Amino acid sequence: MEAESEGRTGLLFRMEGISKRYGGVRALENADLPVTAGRIHAILGENGAGKSTLIKVMAGVVAPDEGRMLMDGREVRFSSPADANAAGIACIFQELSLIPDLSVADNIAISDPPRRFGLIDRRAQRRIAEEALARAGASDIHPRTLVKDLPLSRRQMVEIAKALARNPRILILDEATSALTATDVTKVFSVLKRLRAEGLALLYISHRMHEIAELADECTVFRNGRKVATYQAGTRTDTEVIEMMIGREYSNVFPPKPARAATAETPPLELKKLGWTGRLRDISLTVGRGEVVGLGGLDGQGQRELLLALFGVLRGCTGEVLVDGKPVSISSPAAARKRGVGMALIPEDRKTEGLMLPMTVRENLSFAVLDRISRAGIIDHAEENRLIDEMVKLLAIKTAGVDIPVGALSGGNQQKVVIAKWLMRQPRIILLNDPTRGIDVGTKQELYQLLRRLADAGASILFYSTDYDELIGCCDRVLVLYDGRVVRTLEGDGITEHALIASALNIDGPTSKGEAA
Repeated sequence: MEAESEGRTGLLFRMEGISKRYGGVRALENADLPVTAGRIHAILGENGAGKSTLIKVMAGVVAPDEGRMLMDGREVRFSSPADANAAGIACIFQELSLIPDLSVADNIAISDPPRRFGLIDRRAQRRIAEEALARAGASDIHPRTLVKDLPLSRRQMVEIAKALARNPRILILDEATSALTATDVTKVFSVLKRLRAEGLALLYISHRMHEIAELADECTVFRNGRKVATYQAGTRTDTEVIEMMIGREYSNVFPPKPARAATAETPPLELKKLGWTGRLRDISLTVGRGEVVGLGGLDGQGQRELLLALFGVLRGCTGEVLVDGKPVSISSPAAARKRGVGMALIPEDRKTEGLMLPMTVRENLSFAVLDRISRAGIIDHAEENRLIDEMVKLLAIKTAGVDIPVGALSGGNQQKVVIAKWLMRQPRIILLNDPTRGIDVGTKQELYQLLRRLADAGASILFYSTDYDELIGCCDRVLVLYDGRVVRTLEGDGITEHALIASALNIDGPTSKGEAA
């Protein structure tokens, strides 16, 4: 009878009273979740709220301590991801599961490659990959391309295609658009809406409220491992939702910007006609002491390359870099970190570029300052502990201890460790590459406050973000890039969403205060 009732209501899957603990830490407590066919259900909450544990239980990655799951009204248990896949549940996690040295086709069909005469049928495998890529809106990706040769945004599209190749009944997306370009996001939205129309059930996890508003049919909010509320999309304001997520009043998202007077002081960072292989073209800019300068524009217009060039990652750069008015040669990240330069880069992908996930919080933090805390190869543990405690308190890093693997922390707290690692070096020039990607609204607010405190303490900050609200709320000036060039500079009241979008599309409009082509 239960199965018949759920079939009539369209309820495909249900979690009841799910609890999960890791030692003394409660990840989930008596959580419930209904999943309906032909609907997009958004799961909201801060990092550490229990969202990831919830979907890992559903995907067979971890077993719940209590509670039950029902599929088509019948109780199910998954002892492995393969069991969940067999039941029709596919997950797209924020951490990609692709093997870089294999082709796109190999990755898409890796769990069940087509065979002929006992060997992998390469022609059939390629056909499967082409169909999956087309279904994911990524038919421009060639199946024979090695994954390692694709940029992060295209790898994410392959991950989506890989999940769709399994023909799931339930598709779970965990921050699946966080690494995508604006063009790819539009394609993914179109794909998800089509899948919903085909009758798939979709669970969608994102910290981008505008995505939730566009896609979701209903939403469930989690906080501290518990379900707070389930509501129909559009019935709560963004502020109400955020307050449910963080459990407190949400106001003053961005700290006030201090008034900046014109100064003749030599800027700590200046670029003159920086170029690189046609991707960067004659970029000239300055970043003053205590100034937050944003990099805007559509994704892929040279913003990331600019930060990498400044940090000594790219070879063959032309032009001139001046620190405190003096030309410097930054040929490597080690040269960028030197005291005479004092530069730090918060990378785009914390998982692969910022942290060593199996190692402890302590080790990740200490590696950045080994030259400061060791003498003759011997670490001064008292000084190490002092610096680490200082950073944990400064950034309010939530951890059960500094001797647990950093990979066990939530995404937002991992990002705080990346930032703390560099702050321990006391940098004078800070480069930020989309630092809030994939982290919750509460942690974002903390990082905005930190950014302004660092600037007020005298740091010079160059800040790339794909979020227009961040550029408007955090930056004193914004340089908009198009095709590797700075096409416009916005400042003060001229930093508006309309001006940023028009500039990003390289559309001429009324000039703003301080604007320059």
